[in-house]
Amino acid sequence: MTEMGGKVNGLYGLNLAPLMDLGNAGFYCSGIYVNNELFHDKDIFLEDYKQMNRSFKIYVYPHRRNDPFANVLLPVDFEPGGNYASESYFKKALMESHFITKDPAKADLFFLPFSITRLRHDRRVGVGGIQDFIRDYILNISRKYPFWNRTGGADHFYAACHSIGRSAMEKSEEVKFNAIQVVCSSSYFLSGYIAHKDVSLPQIWPRQGDPRNLASSKRKKLAFFAGSINSPVRERLLHSWRNDSEIFAHFGRLTTPYADELLGSKFCLHVKGFEVNTARIADSLYYGCVPVIIANHYDLPFADILNWKSFSVVVATLDIPLLKKILKGISSDQYLMFQKKVLEVRKHFQWHHPPVDCDAFYMVMYELWLRRTSVRVSLPVSKNPNH
Repeated sequence: MTEMGGKVNGLYGLNLAPLMDLGNAGFYCSGIYVNNELFHDKDIFLEDYKQMNRSFKIYVYPHRRNDPFANVLLPVDFEPGGNYASESYFKKALMESHFITKDPAKADLFFLPFSITRLRHDRRVGVGGIQDFIRDYILNISRKYPFWNRTGGADHFYAACHSIGRSAMEKSEEVKFNAIQVVCSSSYFLSGYIAHKDVSLPQIWPRQGDPRNLASSKRKKLAFFAGSINSPVRERLLHSWRNDSEIFAHFGRLTTPYADELLGSKFCLHVKGFEVNTARIADSLYYGCVPVIIANHYDLPFADILNWKSFSVVVATLDIPLLKKILKGISSDQYLMFQKKVLEVRKHFQWHHPPVDCDAFYMVMYELWLRRTSVRVSLPVSKNPNH
């Protein structure tokens, strides 16, 4: 990060104190305009969002409840929970939504309904058998239906939140390189993930209602992190800030409630572990804490819709030793603007059953809508998908 006027800011490399105008449109800083709007273009989003809800249609490959792998192919019949719940929440919401069509001729996209999470825990398959299951599934639908073959899978998509979903496609390269992958492990650094084709699925630990003291000004800690040491990035954070009095980098079991730590901190750190993604960004937003993202090459969820610079701070992993300077270089006025946007954006990072307008489900659907093809391929007359 760069220093200007003796002050450091990790988000823009600029001193944010002078020439600030806290209007919604943005502000001028050292002669450079900085956009404070939550959306890149809210008017376009709202217009497109209405059109999506009116016309977007998804065809799901049909499977009966007595299918031997119904547990993998059908939505769960319970409320999803845990660290990888986003996959199950999305699938459950989609299958019950108005976006579903039983007429493939009306479909904009085709959903591959297998669940990576369920396959992992199915003793017949397990982690070692997922690649073969996916390969056989694609082979089966390509022989039974005409839809996959006409585009090579380019108008198909699947959803997965666990990182095993990435390696699951190793024996099905057409899925990896042609289909839309809606995945939590969305890194530019990975060869199997293609930005703008694939979709970053937010990893969200489901929570209900709103926490107490959400907009409280009693956030006495500068920054907070809790997690295991499972990456060189976290090791660097620990080395730099373990004993600091303002940045609380905690490893191991917390002795205080996690929620209280997030509610009592100005900034909450999302630090790369095994993968670039964790549930900590959604946790931060849920508890009204400004997220600090320390995960190089992370293709952030909804990045082509939302202006992440308006509600988060991105810090390169090499700049971890500068973390305190970066955060203290953010003026109190700019911090208040960050927090205001956090309180606005948090609804887009929550799951509900049934979904509510503009929540995580509808935001993912909008991302898929952006990736639909504008010209539908006509179906062969001779093939009936219901036979």
